[in-house]
Amino acid sequence: MGGKRVSIRDVAARAGVSTATVSNVFSGRKAVNDALRKRVLQAGAELGYSVDRAASQLRSGRTSVIAVLVPDLTDTFFATIVTSIEARASMLGYDVIVASSRDDRATEASRLKALLAWRPAGIIAVPCSNDMPAALTDNSDGLPVVLVDRVARDLRSVDSVVIDNADAGEIAARHLVEHGHRHIVIASSRNEIAPIAERIAAASRFIVDKTGIEPTVLEVGTVPEQGAGIFTKWLERHPVPDAVMATTNVTTLAVLSAFARFHIAVPDRTSLVAFDDDTWMSARNTGLTAVRQPVEEIAEAAFERLMFRMNHAGDAKPKSIVLGASLVVRASVARRSADPRGDGDETDIEGHMRTVEEARRRAKNSLH
Repeated sequence: MGGKRVSIRDVAARAGVSTATVSNVFSGRKAVNDALRKRVLQAGAELGYSVDRAASQLRSGRTSVIAVLVPDLTDTFFATIVTSIEARASMLGYDVIVASSRDDRATEASRLKALLAWRPAGIIAVPCSNDMPAALTDNSDGLPVVLVDRVARDLRSVDSVVIDNADAGEIAARHLVEHGHRHIVIASSRNEIAPIAERIAAASRFIVDKTGIEPTVLEVGTVPEQGAGIFTKWLERHPVPDAVMATTNVTTLAVLSAFARFHIAVPDRTSLVAFDDDTWMSARNTGLTAVRQPVEEIAEAAFERLMFRMNHAGDAKPKSIVLGASLVVRASVARRSADPRGDGDETDIEGHMRTVEEARRRAKNSLH
């Protein structure tokens, strides 16, 4: 545009829409259908358009900054949400500041205090617990807030975006049961966290209803290395299960690491349903069947709801957006024609125990 600042009229002309439509897309004041919204955003990107927030900042006293708080930036699920929000915010002329609570309440309080000191225009937060962070509960100045993922039902009095966790748990359980699996371990991160608890409860109900056998729920935490150690100790004392259902990408890694220590092949010896469908899950020799969370859609819904709330401070009731998960079927679940152990397959158990003893010997020798 020859050095001249790109205007809303320029974007409207490029997209072939009215200036009102462009304004609605970038302000979030009114809904715009997906096709028009994408045309406007593409035109804005091609022209290098950015929203001038100076006037609104003067009125509100807030910066053109959006704050994002997540439990762990090394977790690809949360990292993808942050990346997606950053891309959308940049299109609208906002900067994004990000902090990690490290899954700790005290750290969460400290990080929130630092984020709020920036006087952000709004905040998207994934709580580290089922409770609303105190700094957001005492929201006397009406800061727009959208909660994502870890949202207990009693917190849905604020705008939120979640997936149908009960359905996600049942999807995974159904796939295993329909493939003949009966003795199933559910690898959990933190049982008390609302989405995890919902996945476990729904999967357990389905398994018991269809097989009459209660699944084993094993809590392995949110750190892959520690989780692998917990699952390894469990395997030292129990037969290899028919199948494992992971409840997060972190628990998936923990399970696979423990299996590797005992040379337990997937799906030849046991089946595995992963969670989150990270890229690496399809890059293995044996691709992992996984429950896929619509992470891009989660980020988009959270950002658009924040934009709406920023422009309609108290004009509408809080909205809880619930998205669906899906199952991506690959090769990590084998079909079992019957219960491979029956009342107890001694050969399988004895073979596993020999593997356990061999793993112990290797670990002991490595110390000398």
